[in-house]
Amino acid sequence: MSRPPAHSAPGSDTFAYPVGLRLAGRRVVVLGGGQVAQRRLPALLAAGARVTLVSPSATPSVEAMADAGELTWERRPYADGDLEGAWYAVVATRDPAANAAASAEAERRRVWCVRSDDASAATAWTPATGRSEGVTVAVLTGSDPRRSAAVRDAVVEGLRDGTLSAPRHRTLPQGPPTSSGPGGTPVPGVALVGGGPGDPDLITVRGRRLLAEADVVIADRLGPRDLLDELPPHVEVIDAAKIPYGRAMAQEAINDALIRHARAGKAVVRLKGGDPFVFGRGMEEAEALARAGVACTVVPGVTSAISVPAAAGIPVTHRGVAHEFTVVSGHVAPGDERSLVDWPALARLRGTLVLLMAVERIGAIAETLVREGRDPATPVAIVQEGTTAAQRRVDAALGTAAAAVAREGVRPPAVIVVGEVAARSPG
Repeated sequence: MSRPPAHSAPGSDTFAYPVGLRLAGRRVVVLGGGQVAQRRLPALLAAGARVTLVSPSATPSVEAMADAGELTWERRPYADGDLEGAWYAVVATRDPAANAAASAEAERRRVWCVRSDDASAATAWTPATGRSEGVTVAVLTGSDPRRSAAVRDAVVEGLRDGTLSAPRHRTLPQGPPTSSGPGGTPVPGVALVGGGPGDPDLITVRGRRLLAEADVVIADRLGPRDLLDELPPHVEVIDAAKIPYGRAMAQEAINDALIRHARAGKAVVRLKGGDPFVFGRGMEEAEALARAGVACTVVPGVTSAISVPAAAGIPVTHRGVAHEFTVVSGHVAPGDERSLVDWPALARLRGTLVLLMAVERIGAIAETLVREGRDPATPVAIVQEGTTAAQRRVDAALGTAAAAVAREGVRPPAVIVVGEVAARSPG
């Protein structure tokens, strides 16, 4: 009886030993700050890895992760010794010589190493991954990443729609069923997909299906970034991040990219945070596509105006407390000639006021509301990065909201709730 060889030769793709890496608290080095890093970093951060990024430049979304303190960014090219103490390395620079040198260092130091430019020279491969109900599915099919993605999608979809069973050891409470829009099949042209407030599980079923079928994804910084890691390698991800007071992709450039890729016959998904038509410039993009004769479908999303307060235990309406809620953009301060908001009228309302994009101007907004008649003791709740692992809540009164934001170092994105409902809690 013949036996298989004890080990495969370096570069062989006939077999890979599957293993789950527990990287929490362990050093991981990522070389290159481009599209590959943007797709791989969220999963590494979610695993708790201590990530060091080595790259002279980075996409806006990767830069935002560094600015938020999620990783350490050394703004320079790779140098020998960068992998010292690392448990895992992702080599994804645009310099083939640097990639080869880093791969050689990883071999010397016995660091598992993924290479984006030459899988045959790597000591580890990134599987096609997906997640559903606490189950992580990882698929490797050698040198055929599209087949890996197809098998992964079939398994994950089966777990989600119940055709595959994954019994739990204990029963967890289930939320209400999610209904998708009509169809769910590939849409010719462009799909404007609302990704929800940040938690990847809060995208709609239809939105997730269209994302899985995309050739090109133009993604916002506030979209569910973890979903980018599930995309197969052939999918082009275009970073359309808009960092407050920082780098941003111009809206005209986004519109042009949508049109160009759709006309090339590709399935294009514009992945946006929240809902495309709630301060998401979705109508501007839909109008641009219509003028260009490109078919467009809109997939509604869960807006952060309601979902983020709910995730923090705040109902925007409550019987006997608030019979209405008003959603207002705070990106323009009261008194600014560009403002379209009737702030005196808002101050007279008795219901809930939900402020989006208002962190930087909460002082002027609160001062205006109090001056126009709102009680300075009105409860206020500020929820930063709602529905994500980094969610936190800061409570204050309207008269002290600006001081609380400054004292607690609140950063965008954050949703600010003004009204008596902010004092409510189910606990």
